[in-house]
Amino acid sequence: MGDHKFIWELNRHQHLVLLAYAYWFTGDATNLTEIQAQLETWFAQNPYGRGINWASALEVALRTLSWLWVYHLGGEQLPNHFRDAWLQQLYRHGCHIENNLSLYFSRNTHLLGEGLALHALGLFFQVCRWQQLGSKIMADEMHHQVRPDGSHFEQSTCYHVYALDMFLLHAVLAQPNEAYLDKLQRMGDYLHAVLGPARTLPFLGDDDGGSLFHPYGPRDRFARATLAAASLICDRSDWLAAPAESRFFPDAGTTVMICGETQAIIRAGSIGAAPAGHSHADALSVVLRSGDQEILIDPGTYTYTGDAHWRDWFRGTAAHNTVRIDGFDQATPAGPFRWTHLPRITVLNWSTDASSDLLDVECRFSGFTHRRRVEFQKPHTFEIEDSIEGPSGEHDIEQFWHLGSPEARSRLIVEEPATLEQSWRSTTFGEKHPAPLLRVHRRSRLPTRLRARIDLSP
Repeated sequence: MGDHKFIWELNRHQHLVLLAYAYWFTGDATNLTEIQAQLETWFAQNPYGRGINWASALEVALRTLSWLWVYHLGGEQLPNHFRDAWLQQLYRHGCHIENNLSLYFSRNTHLLGEGLALHALGLFFQVCRWQQLGSKIMADEMHHQVRPDGSHFEQSTCYHVYALDMFLLHAVLAQPNEAYLDKLQRMGDYLHAVLGPARTLPFLGDDDGGSLFHPYGPRDRFARATLAAASLICDRSDWLAAPAESRFFPDAGTTVMICGETQAIIRAGSIGAAPAGHSHADALSVVLRSGDQEILIDPGTYTYTGDAHWRDWFRGTAAHNTVRIDGFDQATPAGPFRWTHLPRITVLNWSTDASSDLLDVECRFSGFTHRRRVEFQKPHTFEIEDSIEGPSGEHDIEQFWHLGSPEARSRLIVEEPATLEQSWRSTTFGEKHPAPLLRVHRRSRLPTRLRARIDLSP
């Protein structure tokens, strides 16, 4: 089975923006010639409203934004006959977006991208209704999609960055009200916390490889540019100069424990609002890094619709640093973008001070209760205790520890016999590679308890 995302990504034309930048900085007109040649071919092969590249209004919107950037950087230098045809294509893109908004399906970052592009086109062509409708969508979705603690409702760090980029660009174009700017600052606070001392983004929840812009460097560093832009627009230089502190974000259930160069993130909230399409069954999971060393990692996403087996594996409970009972996920997958029978998460205690951080949280699903207590004894030690209660009889209890490297195994001390196995990791959409996994397995009656310690001492 193929994955249409690989076609869509190319047809967002973000690579043309790089050619336009090359022209802007060097004055080499061969870059514009290449842009014109690619666009003329695209016009001929993608008649208005027909084919895969018109099937999603978001893809039309992201292509629109790329074209607007290219026009801004070099459009006036292109031949008149081509420029006239291109402007006609841009206007048609606006008509398509206006009449195919994701109001009833994918009302998430799809609608954000569409609203942003419509507003930008309204400014470009001086079409007031596009400008007003696009601006209204962005304001409404800031209220709808961004929770009071600043987290994006998709429960995905990558989608948080994606949404924040869109909201930031709209803030530059539209000069929104104070309520919008307040939420924008909260989104920046959340991103600052999850990036942590290393300024790298953990891939929690879905990551489809998409972005509003086409930045350089490793993907886990893309968010640095987003935070830099947010710090300028929101006048928050502390996001770049001051280290983040331990925090709990109640709406996301994201717990961040930080001391020096060490950061742990614990998923202590629901896996998302139904159908939780971009969430993973990762309740109570821990990711951990110290300086440039990854100790516990989230394996990532790998695919959406390309392979149902791998889609379910990468978003399943066994692909996260938590506990699985009797081989079942914490929720039931129902297609590539839907979960049913979602677990209930309750935070029993959260505290932080200079010497330690403590999180005590409970996950209830399928008649079982998994309680995890994580204590960070600063600066070097994590104590993790899992208590499982449930129906009578014997049950298979598995505790998974996905390691950032084989060397990370020496940092993890478990009480039970454990096996070092090969698992998988995906740091880029569509790619996977082997990665080490430490799996603890116990078959026992309930209640039962498992303990682990992570020692980061030099």
